Amino acid sequence: MDIAFLGNLLLVVDTGSMAEAARRVGVTPAAIAQQVQALERELGVSLLVRAGRTVIPTEAGHRVIARARSLVREFTDLKAFALEEEVAGELHIGTITTALLSLLPDVMAAFSRAFPQAKVLIRAGTSMELYESLQRGELDLAVCLHPAFALSKAYDWHLLREEPIVVLAPARLAGEDPHELLRREPFIRYDRSLGGGKQADRYLRAERIVPHELFELNSLMAIAMMVDRGLGVSLVPNIVSPLTERLEVAKLALPRPTEPRRFGLLWHKTSPRGRLIRGFQQCADLVLGNANVEVDGRKSGRRSKGRR
Repeated sequence: MDIAFLGNLLLVVDTGSMAEAARRVGVTPAAIAQQVQALERELGVSLLVRAGRTVIPTEAGHRVIARARSLVREFTDLKAFALEEEVAGELHIGTITTALLSLLPDVMAAFSRAFPQAKVLIRAGTSMELYESLQRGELDLAVCLHPAFALSKAYDWHLLREEPIVVLAPARLAGEDPHELLRREPFIRYDRSLGGGKQADRYLRAERIVPHELFELNSLMAIAMMVDRGLGVSLVPNIVSPLTERLEVAKLALPRPTEPRRFGLLWHKTSPRGRLIRGFQQCADLVLGNANVEVDGRKSGRRSKGRR
């Protein structure tokens, strides 16, 4: 039995689509279908059935999938243990979009130099989606917001950055009162289903500010661009990204203290990819400006610009 076939079967089940599973692994849907059929012949049962536009497991499929998850994970863990001293293997990273478009490219550049034999697979998602994927063993490491609940002792957390909530306004309004801008100007809201959006909404409610809402969206980069174009103001975490450096926007501190948005690294303490995870953490610290950090046993004095 090919372990890769089992892994692709799990991907079909998780995405509900052979086409999507095929897209993610870079093969044709027909190839995925043939792999599933090969598993069905070997096991002597039907594993999947079509339900409308999706595919779902049969009763026998559910039993097979429950065991297959542990088998696939044990096999990948075995590979990781075998390669631990070779600093090679695969590292599955999940990240929030903000980090993907700001911190992560610089971190990956440093990580690739320190661990040239490692293969990194990256996918984006919300912090809650990443945490759930980490629990299911689909990720080795999550770059996410600190969960709003107490973490299990099975996980380690490393803070990367704290971002206070600020008023984002066109540069021409830099000298004005932040609360007055929130009351007067068209308001571009950060998605309230996300951590930073929830913080902004709590602040508005606490200060009894009812903005003239224009849009609500889940991309901080898009919000910054809209503010740059003069469409309105926003209340967002104070991100640092090369994508926003040339925008003509002002970041105005709030008159009332707020809890900052905290994002960092989350991983399982017993992960067999511990050395790669530690290396990634060290590279992230290096990019954020810690000049004394060691990456894979080597000190580096490099200090990244603008990442404090």
